[in-house]
Amino acid sequence: MSATGVVAVDLGASSGRVYLATIDAGVLDLRQLTRFANGGVAAGGTLYWDVLGLYRGILDGIAEAGRVYGNPGSIGIDSWAVDYGLLDSTGTLLGNPVHHRDARTIGAVEQVLEKISVEELYARSGIQLQRFNTIFQLTAAAGSPQLEEAESLLLIPDLLSYWLTGQAGTEETNASTTQMLAADRLEWDDELVKAAGVDASLFPALRRPGDSAGALLPDVLEATGLSGTVPVTAVASHDTGSAVVGVPASGKSFAYISCGTWSLVGVELDAPVLDEASRTANFTNERGVDGTIRYLRNVMGLWLLQESMRTWAHAGLHLDVEALVRDASALPELTAVFDPDGPEFLAPGDMPARIAAACRATNQRAPQSPAEVTRCIVDSLALAYRRSIELASELSGQEVDTVHIVGGGAQNALLCQITADACQRPVIAGPVEAAAIGNALVQARAVGAVSGDLDALRVIVRAHEAYPTYRPRPERAGSWVAAAERLAR
Repeated sequence: MSATGVVAVDLGASSGRVYLATIDAGVLDLRQLTRFANGGVAAGGTLYWDVLGLYRGILDGIAEAGRVYGNPGSIGIDSWAVDYGLLDSTGTLLGNPVHHRDARTIGAVEQVLEKISVEELYARSGIQLQRFNTIFQLTAAAGSPQLEEAESLLLIPDLLSYWLTGQAGTEETNASTTQMLAADRLEWDDELVKAAGVDASLFPALRRPGDSAGALLPDVLEATGLSGTVPVTAVASHDTGSAVVGVPASGKSFAYISCGTWSLVGVELDAPVLDEASRTANFTNERGVDGTIRYLRNVMGLWLLQESMRTWAHAGLHLDVEALVRDASALPELTAVFDPDGPEFLAPGDMPARIAAACRATNQRAPQSPAEVTRCIVDSLALAYRRSIELASELSGQEVDTVHIVGGGAQNALLCQITADACQRPVIAGPVEAAAIGNALVQARAVGAVSGDLDALRVIVRAHEAYPTYRPRPERAGSWVAAAERLAR
């Protein structure tokens, strides 16, 4: 089969990347074309996304793909979840999308729970209770001129796809993160939409990964230098959904950690787990490719280190992350640990000070130097991963014999090794570009360049490169059990 090229746009909370993926006779070649910064922009007391800057970066990446390859066979976009743009009756964006870390959702959970019980909310949606979920963002926006004027709501990757093609839709893997999609069927739950204070007509029709999202508009063709008909394909537009496709697993007995600004930790299932034990453990049942369920928990992730480095840089201390991790590796493990999912760590700010305060509040010596803070963050993340994997296996009945770390965290050798020690399971690290790979493979299957189910797609991932394996050190097991018990207390 001749090579087929697709463009995978992968948008993370701190950067956007555009890749060209070519697949020839089942062999994947992935090339990063462009990379551009992303992040929250505070203005007038609100934290926004620079969505127009993201769109400009996407156009530049597509244009570069045209220069190096020609017309691609498809284009697909994935991004983070829950955030959205509101459009009026003419399809015009009514304002910059608000960042999920913005403080407007404080108190919104309580408002929704006055309308529907927490038990029913989970039974209907299967989604982890987090104050930044779309249902709570809409509650917080009630009465705003934008929401009053809005005719449609598009999640971030759907909004960007709409600007490329003029065709609106809501991709299901991302739709499930809103906490308004029914857990047991592919449709909006009227009671949950009502609890958010909106109408289901606000949401365009649902799409599945692999569905057509239209073709590039004439003005987009002109802006990118392409010609003819260039298809846009709906991928697993929640980046974790794409990243799970890009896990090089064999069989079902694996857990994954999609580790970037956020860490998403869980297992892949055939059906949701909606019982009370799952709810109280705060696990989420997000939709995945081919009808799978991503049974997982959000863990704060490398945001803790990213914000710490920003704080140090603001103080004039410009540090190299590789050197920091190397210095942290030389320090004793588990000197101080904290719960990374505490609400005090959600918003931007002085992360080292917050971590120190959390350690002092639990009668531990607070980390002082950047290396000590880094060690404390990495140890605490490994403990959170351990807790989430053990619970995911217990609550779902899914056996876990291997842990896959994909995304940027796969490059952190210290984090990978101590996760293996904490979980007492081998950790396979990579690919770093798992979301882009999963994005590209779903497109390639849609255009006929590859075929088969998820197992077949993962055969291609396993053949893409050699992934390092970190073996658990049995002699370290006891210290991690003790640390987990200490943190639980």
